[in-house]
Amino acid sequence: MNISSSQVESIVRKILGETSPAKSASSAKIPATAKVAMLTAPKKIEVKEFPIPTVGDNDILVKVEGCGVCGTDVHEWKGDPFGIIPVTLGHEGTGEIVALGKNIKADTAGNPIKVGDKIVTSVISCGECFVCRNKPANTNLCDKQGVFGLIPHSDANPLTGWFASHLLISGKGSTYFVVNDLDLKERMLLELACVCVHALKRANTTGLINFNSKVLVQGLGPVGLVMISVLRAAGVNHIVAIDGTPKRLEMAKKLGAKTVISFKEVTSLEERVNIVKKAANGVGVDFAFQCTGAPMAAKDIYEYIRRGGGMCEMGFFVNNGEYTVNPHFAMCNKEINIVGSWDYSADDYPTTMAFLRQAREMNIPIKELITHTFPLDQLNEAMEVNVSQQGIKICYVAE
Repeated sequence: MNISSSQVESIVRKILGETSPAKSASSAKIPATAKVAMLTAPKKIEVKEFPIPTVGDNDILVKVEGCGVCGTDVHEWKGDPFGIIPVTLGHEGTGEIVALGKNIKADTAGNPIKVGDKIVTSVISCGECFVCRNKPANTNLCDKQGVFGLIPHSDANPLTGWFASHLLISGKGSTYFVVNDLDLKERMLLELACVCVHALKRANTTGLINFNSKVLVQGLGPVGLVMISVLRAAGVNHIVAIDGTPKRLEMAKKLGAKTVISFKEVTSLEERVNIVKKAANGVGVDFAFQCTGAPMAAKDIYEYIRRGGGMCEMGFFVNNGEYTVNPHFAMCNKEINIVGSWDYSADDYPTTMAFLRQAREMNIPIKELITHTFPLDQLNEAMEVNVSQQGIKICYVAE
Protein backbone atom coordinates (compact mmCIF):
# COMPACT_ATOMS: atom_id res chain seq x y z
CA MET A 1 0.00 0.00 0.00
CA ASN A 2 1.38 3.39 -1.03
CA ILE A 3 1.12 6.20 1.55
CA SER A 4 1.95 9.73 0.63
CA SER A 5 4.15 11.94 2.75
CA SER A 6 1.15 14.12 3.62
CA GLN A 7 -0.74 11.05 4.85
CA VAL A 8 2.24 10.00 6.97
CA GLU A 9 2.38 13.49 8.48
CA SER A 10 -1.35 13.32 9.22
CA ILE A 11 -1.01 9.94 10.94
CA VAL A 12 1.95 11.12 13.02
CA ARG A 13 0.07 14.23 14.09
CA LYS A 14 -2.94 12.12 15.07
CA ILE A 15 -0.80 9.75 17.15
CA LEU A 16 1.00 12.61 18.85
CA GLY A 17 -2.31 14.30 19.48
CA GLU A 18 -3.57 11.18 21.27
CA THR A 19 -0.47 10.43 23.32
CA SER A 20 1.60 13.50 24.06
CA PRO A 21 -0.50 16.43 25.22
CA ALA A 22 -1.42 15.03 28.65
CA LYS A 23 -0.11 18.21 30.16
CA SER A 24 -2.21 20.37 27.89
CA ALA A 25 -5.28 18.20 28.46
CA SER A 26 -4.88 18.49 32.23
CA SER A 27 -4.11 22.15 32.01
CA ALA A 28 -7.36 22.69 30.11
CA LYS A 29 -9.21 21.54 33.24
CA ILE A 30 -7.73 24.29 35.38
CA PRO A 31 -10.42 26.82 36.31
CA ALA A 32 -9.76 30.52 36.65
CA THR A 33 -10.54 30.44 40.37
CA ALA A 34 -10.19 28.05 43.29
CA LYS A 35 -12.25 27.61 46.44
CA VAL A 36 -10.69 27.54 49.88
CA ALA A 37 -12.24 26.81 53.28
CA MET A 38 -10.70 29.67 55.22
CA LEU A 39 -10.70 29.91 59.00
CA THR A 40 -11.67 33.56 59.48
CA ALA A 41 -12.36 33.48 63.22
CA PRO A 42 -12.39 30.82 65.94
CA LYS A 43 -14.95 28.15 65.04
CA LYS A 44 -15.77 29.91 61.77
CA ILE A 45 -14.68 28.40 58.46
CA GLU A 46 -15.95 30.18 55.34
CA VAL A 47 -15.64 29.01 51.74
CA LYS A 48 -14.03 31.77 49.69
CA GLU A 49 -13.00 31.98 46.05
CA PHE A 50 -9.70 33.34 44.73
CA PRO A 51 -8.04 33.58 41.32
CA ILE A 52 -5.54 30.77 40.76
CA PRO A 53 -2.08 32.37 40.60
CA THR A 54 0.17 31.86 37.60
CA VAL A 55 2.15 28.66 37.99
CA GLY A 56 5.80 29.66 38.07
CA ASP A 57 8.80 27.70 36.82
CA ASN A 58 9.35 26.20 40.30
CA ASP A 59 5.70 25.67 41.25
CA ILE A 60 3.25 22.78 41.27
CA LEU A 61 -0.52 23.22 41.05
CA VAL A 62 -2.50 20.38 42.59
CA LYS A 63 -6.20 19.58 42.29
CA VAL A 64 -7.09 18.49 45.81
CA GLU A 65 -8.76 15.10 46.22
CA GLY A 66 -8.89 14.86 50.00
CA CYS A 67 -7.34 15.78 53.33
CA GLY A 68 -7.48 14.40 56.84
CA VAL A 69 -8.63 16.60 59.73
CA CYS A 70 -5.80 16.68 62.26
CA GLY A 71 -6.04 17.43 65.97
CA THR A 72 -3.84 20.44 65.25
CA ASP A 73 -6.49 21.72 62.82
CA VAL A 74 -9.11 21.34 65.54
CA HIS A 75 -7.00 23.21 68.10
CA GLU A 76 -6.48 26.06 65.62
CA TRP A 77 -10.20 26.05 64.74
CA LYS A 78 -11.21 26.24 68.40
CA GLY A 79 -8.97 29.08 69.55
CA ASP A 80 -6.18 30.09 67.14
CA PRO A 81 -3.31 29.07 69.46
CA PHE A 82 -0.82 29.71 66.65
CA GLY A 83 -2.12 33.22 65.94
CA ILE A 84 -2.40 32.65 62.18
CA ILE A 85 -6.04 33.53 61.42
CA PRO A 86 -7.02 34.05 58.62
CA VAL A 87 -5.69 30.74 57.37
CA THR A 88 -6.65 27.85 55.11
CA LEU A 89 -6.02 24.75 57.19
CA GLY A 90 -5.35 21.16 56.11
CA HIS A 91 -1.91 19.53 56.04
CA GLU A 92 -2.82 15.84 55.62
CA GLY A 93 -3.79 16.33 52.00
CA THR A 94 -3.31 14.75 48.62
CA GLY A 95 -4.32 15.37 45.04
CA GLU A 96 -3.39 15.27 41.38
CA ILE A 97 -0.84 17.50 39.68
CA VAL A 98 -2.57 19.60 37.03
CA ALA A 99 0.25 22.02 36.19
CA LEU A 100 4.00 21.77 36.66
CA GLY A 101 6.71 24.42 36.45
CA LYS A 102 9.39 23.71 33.85
CA ASN A 103 12.13 23.43 36.48
CA ILE A 104 10.38 20.66 38.43
CA LYS A 105 11.78 17.34 37.21
CA ALA A 106 11.68 15.10 40.30
CA ASP A 107 10.08 14.86 43.74
CA THR A 108 12.02 15.20 46.99
CA ALA A 109 13.02 11.52 46.87
CA GLY A 110 14.41 11.93 43.35
CA ASN A 111 11.54 10.16 41.59
CA PRO A 112 10.37 11.52 38.21
CA ILE A 113 7.34 13.78 38.46
CA LYS A 114 4.77 14.77 35.84
CA VAL A 115 1.30 16.17 35.34
CA GLY A 116 -1.26 13.57 36.37
CA ASP A 117 0.80 12.17 39.26
CA LYS A 118 -0.73 11.83 42.72
CA ILE A 119 1.21 13.85 45.28
CA VAL A 120 1.52 14.66 48.99
CA THR A 121 3.48 17.41 50.72
CA SER A 122 5.83 17.29 53.70
CA VAL A 123 7.58 19.91 55.81
CA ILE A 124 8.99 23.22 54.59
CA SER A 125 12.43 23.92 56.06
CA CYS A 126 14.27 27.24 56.03
CA GLY A 127 17.68 25.86 55.03
CA GLU A 128 19.43 28.50 57.11
CA CYS A 129 19.07 27.72 60.83
CA PHE A 130 21.53 25.62 62.86
CA VAL A 131 19.55 22.38 62.40
CA CYS A 132 19.09 22.82 58.64
CA ARG A 133 22.79 23.54 58.16
CA ASN A 134 24.22 21.00 60.59
CA LYS A 135 21.56 18.32 61.09
CA PRO A 136 19.85 17.95 57.69
CA ALA A 137 18.17 14.66 58.71
CA ASN A 138 16.36 16.49 61.53
CA THR A 139 14.53 19.21 59.61
CA ASN A 140 11.52 18.59 61.86
CA LEU A 141 13.51 20.71 64.34
CA CYS A 142 14.03 23.61 61.93
CA ASP A 143 13.59 26.89 63.81
CA LYS A 144 11.34 28.24 61.07
CA GLN A 145 9.69 25.00 59.98
CA GLY A 146 6.51 25.40 57.99
CA VAL A 147 3.83 23.14 56.60
CA PHE A 148 1.15 23.70 54.00
CA GLY A 149 -2.06 24.18 55.94
CA LEU A 150 -0.58 26.32 58.72
CA ILE A 151 0.52 29.30 56.64
CA PRO A 152 -1.29 32.62 57.22
CA HIS A 153 -3.32 33.84 54.24
CA SER A 154 -1.60 35.81 51.50
CA ASP A 155 -3.29 37.34 48.46
CA ALA A 156 -0.13 36.58 46.44
CA ASN A 157 -0.76 32.87 46.96
CA PRO A 158 -4.09 32.10 48.64
CA LEU A 159 -3.75 28.35 47.95
CA THR A 160 -1.52 27.27 50.84
CA GLY A 161 -3.76 24.75 52.65
CA TRP A 162 -5.28 21.43 51.60
CA PHE A 163 -8.79 22.43 52.73
CA ALA A 164 -9.35 23.79 49.24
CA SER A 165 -10.11 22.80 45.67
CA HIS A 166 -6.48 23.49 44.66
CA LEU A 167 -3.09 23.83 46.33
CA LEU A 168 -0.12 25.73 44.89
CA ILE A 169 3.19 24.28 46.04
CA SER A 170 5.53 27.22 45.85
CA GLY A 171 8.49 28.60 47.69
CA LYS A 172 11.93 27.64 48.92
CA GLY A 173 12.23 24.52 51.06
CA SER A 174 8.98 22.82 49.97
CA THR A 175 9.08 19.02 49.97
CA TYR A 176 6.71 16.69 48.14
CA PHE A 177 6.39 13.08 47.06
CA VAL A 178 4.76 11.15 44.22
CA VAL A 179 2.43 8.47 45.66
CA ASN A 180 0.75 6.93 42.63
CA ASP A 181 0.60 3.42 44.10
CA LEU A 182 -1.43 4.45 47.16
CA ASP A 183 -5.21 4.86 47.09
CA LEU A 184 -6.98 7.97 48.36
CA LYS A 185 -7.56 6.69 51.89
CA GLU A 186 -3.95 5.61 52.25
CA ARG A 187 -2.76 8.94 50.95
CA MET A 188 -5.00 10.86 53.40
CA LEU A 189 -3.53 8.78 56.25
CA LEU A 190 0.09 9.17 55.12
CA GLU A 191 0.96 12.34 57.04
CA LEU A 192 -0.60 10.98 60.23
CA ALA A 193 1.24 7.70 59.77
CA CYS A 194 4.49 9.62 59.29
CA VAL A 195 4.10 11.12 62.78
CA CYS A 196 4.01 7.56 64.14
CA VAL A 197 6.82 6.24 61.95
CA HIS A 198 9.00 9.09 63.23
CA ALA A 199 7.99 8.30 66.82
CA LEU A 200 9.02 4.67 66.33
CA LYS A 201 12.36 5.85 64.94
CA ARG A 202 12.85 7.94 68.08
CA ALA A 203 11.82 5.01 70.28
CA ASN A 204 14.25 2.71 68.50
CA THR A 205 17.15 4.87 69.67
CA THR A 206 16.60 3.34 73.14
CA GLY A 207 17.11 -0.23 71.88
CA LEU A 208 14.05 -1.39 73.81
CA ILE A 209 11.69 -2.40 71.00
CA ASN A 210 11.91 -5.79 69.33
CA PHE A 211 9.75 -8.80 68.49
CA ASN A 212 9.60 -9.80 72.16
CA SER A 213 8.76 -6.36 73.58
CA LYS A 214 5.59 -5.60 75.50
CA VAL A 215 4.56 -2.11 74.38
CA LEU A 216 1.81 0.16 75.72
CA VAL A 217 -0.06 2.82 73.75
CA GLN A 218 -1.97 5.30 75.92
CA GLY A 219 -4.63 7.33 74.11
CA LEU A 220 -6.43 5.83 71.13
CA GLY A 221 -7.27 8.80 68.98
CA PRO A 222 -6.04 8.63 65.39
CA VAL A 223 -2.42 9.01 66.49
CA GLY A 224 -2.60 6.19 69.04
CA LEU A 225 -4.44 3.85 66.70
CA VAL A 226 -2.02 4.43 63.85
CA MET A 227 0.82 3.96 66.35
CA ILE A 228 -0.57 0.50 67.06
CA SER A 229 -0.64 -0.20 63.31
CA VAL A 230 2.97 0.91 62.88
CA LEU A 231 4.10 -1.24 65.80
CA ARG A 232 2.29 -4.28 64.41
CA ALA A 233 3.83 -3.76 60.97
CA ALA A 234 7.23 -3.50 62.69
CA GLY A 235 6.77 -6.89 64.37
CA VAL A 236 5.66 -5.97 67.89
CA ASN A 237 3.35 -8.80 68.89
CA HIS A 238 2.02 -7.75 72.29
CA ILE A 239 0.52 -4.28 72.52
CA VAL A 240 -1.43 -2.97 75.50
CA ALA A 241 -3.88 -0.16 74.66
CA ILE A 242 -5.58 2.24 77.07
CA ASP A 243 -8.49 4.59 76.33
CA GLY A 244 -12.01 5.33 77.53
CA THR A 245 -14.01 5.13 74.30
CA PRO A 246 -15.47 1.71 73.40
CA LYS A 247 -15.26 2.17 69.61
CA ARG A 248 -11.60 3.14 69.88
CA LEU A 249 -10.81 0.17 72.11
CA GLU A 250 -12.58 -2.12 69.65
CA MET A 251 -10.60 -0.63 66.77
CA ALA A 252 -7.39 -1.15 68.73
CA LYS A 253 -8.22 -4.86 68.90
CA LYS A 254 -8.87 -4.98 65.16
CA LEU A 255 -5.51 -3.34 64.52
CA GLY A 256 -3.69 -5.89 66.64
CA ALA A 257 -3.69 -4.86 70.32
CA LYS A 258 -3.65 -7.94 72.58
CA THR A 259 -4.74 -6.25 75.81
CA VAL A 260 -7.17 -3.32 75.96
CA ILE A 261 -8.09 -1.38 79.09
CA SER A 262 -10.91 1.13 79.51
CA PHE A 263 -10.02 3.74 82.11
CA LYS A 264 -13.76 4.43 82.45
CA GLU A 265 -14.34 0.85 83.56
CA VAL A 266 -11.09 0.32 85.43
CA THR A 267 -11.09 3.63 87.27
CA SER A 268 -8.29 2.89 89.73
CA LEU A 269 -4.77 3.57 88.52
CA GLU A 270 -3.50 0.83 90.80
CA GLU A 271 -5.87 -1.69 89.22
CA ARG A 272 -4.88 -0.61 85.70
CA VAL A 273 -1.21 -0.98 86.61
CA ASN A 274 -1.89 -4.50 87.89
CA ILE A 275 -3.57 -5.44 84.59
CA VAL A 276 -0.65 -4.03 82.62
CA LYS A 277 1.87 -5.89 84.76
CA LYS A 278 -0.07 -9.14 84.37
CA ALA A 279 0.15 -8.72 80.59
CA ALA A 280 3.82 -7.74 80.72
CA ASN A 281 5.85 -10.35 82.57
CA GLY A 282 4.62 -9.19 85.97
CA VAL A 283 6.84 -6.10 85.91
CA GLY A 284 5.39 -3.62 83.42
CA VAL A 285 5.85 -2.85 79.75
CA ASP A 286 9.22 -2.49 78.09
CA PHE A 287 8.15 0.68 76.32
CA ALA A 288 5.18 3.07 76.22
CA PHE A 289 3.89 5.67 73.76
CA GLN A 290 2.01 8.54 75.38
CA CYS A 291 -0.50 9.83 72.80
CA THR A 292 -3.25 11.51 74.82
CA GLY A 293 -2.27 15.17 75.03
CA ALA A 294 -4.04 15.14 78.42
CA PRO A 295 -1.83 16.07 81.40
CA MET A 296 -3.86 14.00 83.88
CA ALA A 297 -3.32 10.89 81.76
CA ALA A 298 0.27 11.68 80.86
CA LYS A 299 1.41 11.58 84.47
CA ASP A 300 0.11 8.00 84.85
CA ILE A 301 2.21 6.46 82.11
CA TYR A 302 5.37 6.10 84.20
CA GLU A 303 3.52 3.67 86.46
CA TYR A 304 3.00 1.20 83.62
CA ILE A 305 6.68 0.96 82.63
CA ARG A 306 9.13 -1.57 84.07
CA ARG A 307 12.45 -0.57 85.57
CA GLY A 308 14.89 0.07 82.74
CA GLY A 309 12.04 0.57 80.27
CA GLY A 310 11.31 3.53 78.04
CA MET A 311 8.71 6.04 76.97
CA CYS A 312 8.05 8.26 73.96
CA GLU A 313 6.01 11.40 74.56
CA MET A 314 4.14 12.30 71.38
CA GLY A 315 0.83 13.65 72.69
CA PHE A 316 1.60 17.31 73.19
CA PHE A 317 1.79 18.96 69.79
CA VAL A 318 0.14 22.01 71.35
CA ASN A 319 0.47 23.40 74.86
CA ASN A 320 -2.23 21.53 76.79
CA GLY A 321 -0.78 22.27 80.22
CA GLU A 322 1.47 20.65 82.78
CA TYR A 323 1.50 17.65 85.08
CA THR A 324 3.47 16.77 88.19
CA VAL A 325 5.44 13.61 88.82
CA ASN A 326 8.02 12.65 91.39
CA PRO A 327 11.21 12.27 89.33
CA HIS A 328 12.77 9.96 91.92
CA PHE A 329 10.08 7.30 91.54
CA ALA A 330 8.98 8.03 87.96
CA MET A 331 12.36 8.33 86.28
CA CYS A 332 15.55 7.95 88.31
CA ASN A 333 14.75 4.93 90.47
CA LYS A 334 13.39 3.09 87.42
CA GLU A 335 16.07 4.51 85.09
CA ILE A 336 13.49 5.26 82.42
CA ASN A 337 14.69 6.08 78.88
CA ILE A 338 12.58 9.04 77.74
CA VAL A 339 12.42 10.45 74.21
CA GLY A 340 10.24 13.14 72.75
CA SER A 341 8.89 13.09 69.20
CA TRP A 342 8.09 16.18 67.14
CA ASP A 343 6.16 15.52 63.90
CA TYR A 344 8.62 14.22 61.20
CA SER A 345 11.31 15.09 58.67
CA ALA A 346 10.87 14.79 54.93
CA ASP A 347 13.12 11.74 54.88
CA ASP A 348 10.54 9.88 57.02
CA TYR A 349 8.07 9.94 54.11
CA PRO A 350 9.56 7.12 51.98
CA THR A 351 9.63 4.91 55.10
CA THR A 352 6.00 5.77 55.79
CA MET A 353 4.99 4.87 52.24
CA ALA A 354 6.67 1.51 52.81
CA PHE A 355 4.70 1.12 56.06
CA LEU A 356 1.41 1.71 54.24
CA ARG A 357 2.32 -0.94 51.67
CA GLN A 358 3.31 -3.31 54.49
CA ALA A 359 0.02 -2.66 56.32
CA ARG A 360 -1.79 -3.55 53.10
CA GLU A 361 0.23 -6.77 52.77
CA MET A 362 -0.47 -7.72 56.39
CA ASN A 363 -4.18 -6.86 56.12
CA ILE A 364 -3.92 -4.34 58.96
CA PRO A 365 -7.27 -2.52 58.52
CA ILE A 366 -5.83 0.97 58.87
CA LYS A 367 -8.22 2.45 56.28
CA GLU A 368 -11.16 1.62 58.57
CA LEU A 369 -9.97 4.48 60.78
CA ILE A 370 -11.64 6.88 58.32
CA THR A 371 -15.20 6.96 59.63
CA HIS A 372 -16.55 10.29 58.33
CA THR A 373 -15.99 12.39 55.21
CA PHE A 374 -17.23 15.92 54.51
CA PRO A 375 -17.27 18.26 51.50
CA LEU A 376 -15.53 21.63 51.54
CA ASP A 377 -18.57 23.60 52.67
CA GLN A 378 -19.14 21.39 55.72
CA LEU A 379 -15.79 21.63 57.45
CA ASN A 380 -17.26 23.36 60.51
CA GLU A 381 -19.44 20.28 60.93
CA ALA A 382 -16.37 18.08 60.42
CA MET A 383 -14.61 19.88 63.28
CA GLU A 384 -17.63 19.43 65.53
CA VAL A 385 -17.74 15.70 64.79
CA ASN A 386 -14.04 15.48 65.59
CA VAL A 387 -14.41 17.35 68.89
CA SER A 388 -17.38 15.22 69.97
CA GLN A 389 -15.46 12.00 69.19
CA GLN A 390 -18.38 10.66 67.18
CA GLY A 391 -15.93 9.11 64.75
CA ILE A 392 -12.26 8.20 64.63
CA LYS A 393 -10.61 9.82 61.63
CA ILE A 394 -12.47 12.64 59.92
CA CYS A 395 -11.58 13.72 56.39
CA TYR A 396 -12.45 16.30 53.78
CA VAL A 397 -13.05 14.66 50.41
CA ALA A 398 -13.50 16.80 47.31
CA GLU A 399 -16.79 16.36 45.47
